[in-house]
Amino acid sequence: MKQLRILVAYGSKHGATAGIAREIGRTSRQDGFDVAVAPAAEVRDVADFDAVVLGSSLYAGHWHHDALRCAHDHAEALARRPVWLFSSGPLDSSAEQHDIPPVHAAATQTRHLHARGHVTFGGSVTAETPGWIAHGLVKHGKGGDFRSPEHIQRWAHEIGDELRSPDRA
Repeated sequence: MKQLRILVAYGSKHGATAGIAREIGRTSRQDGFDVAVAPAAEVRDVADFDAVVLGSSLYAGHWHHDALRCAHDHAEALARRPVWLFSSGPLDSSAEQHDIPPVHAAATQTRHLHARGHVTFGGSVTAETPGWIAHGLVKHGKGGDFRSPEHIQRWAHEIGDELRSPDRA
């Protein structure tokens, strides 16, 4: 049986979303998939992949422009394979406590690409995050790392289970 190839692409400004993408990739590799993890801006073609996971950081409720461009540029090819979307953003534990509906851009892409699912993970802004806005958030007690490896791994396993399902068409 052919090993399924998964592309995990992401739009990230400061690296927190890239970390989520790497965790999805690591978990999917452990589940037996051939996985490539790449910044959305570097995706040139998705034809060699059997499935795609596309994620974006959230800024003021908006998806990162690289993730949106990737979805737009590859929309036709993405519509012909299983796609899942994720967002990264809340700077609190809300993403662990309940499902957070996708922001408008993510909801639009979910419909447009016929994505099989969307999840929102907690974000991360720490003292090491570059930028004056990030430092202002940390200074005023709004920073922290709210990414949950367990939540990310559970979701990646769910994708793997669906891809291995005999009726995944």
